[in-house]
Amino acid sequence: MSTHSEEEQIALMRDWWQRNGKPLLMGGVLALAGVFGWQAWQKHEAAQAAAAGALYQQLLELAVTPAPDTTKVVDLASRLNKEHAGSVQAQYASLFVAKLAVDSGKLDDAAGALQAVVDDPADATLADLAQHRLARVMAAQGKVEEALALLEKPAQVDEFKAIREELRGDLLARLGRADDAHAAYEKAKAALSEEAAQGTLQMKLDDLAKEDA
Repeated sequence: MSTHSEEEQIALMRDWWQRNGKPLLMGGVLALAGVFGWQAWQKHEAAQAAAAGALYQQLLELAVTPAPDTTKVVDLASRLNKEHAGSVQAQYASLFVAKLAVDSGKLDDAAGALQAVVDDPADATLADLAQHRLARVMAAQGKVEEALALLEKPAQVDEFKAIREELRGDLLARLGRADDAHAAYEKAKAALSEEAAQGTLQMKLDDLAKEDA
């Protein structure tokens, strides 16, 4: 009786294993693969970030010198955008390239570098920065209406709200839309502390008031 019972138990265990053991084993293997895969991916991402950071540091050191080597800066920025496309470092590098292009009077090149960031920004800060700088470049190209359209939506980052509204005011004033410019300047003023609002922004409001008088 005891032997028969043991044989039944063995048979039951064999049957259970056929139905459940293999799937459980496979699930365990997949879980382990997932863990090791996640760790490998994290290591890869960390290595990529470190490599991008090293390139960006080189670019930064070049870009902030009194007379930066434009060719080297552009080459480093190109490497960042090729090897680490879409990264924060690559997009800040594009902002530096755009600045050098503006300084050299190459507004089309600057607009191209900035537009690439505007189209697919890595984060909200880069989105606002690139939009503001592109709007200024467009205005310098005489594309004031296009620049204004670019700033139609509010800034995503609180720190840039006043900057955006003041820039909108400048563009509206250039278009002769004094009332709209005044409203934009007032929005910019409201986003600043009382002390910060008493500088250039207040002068612009005063100038508009004189024009209306």
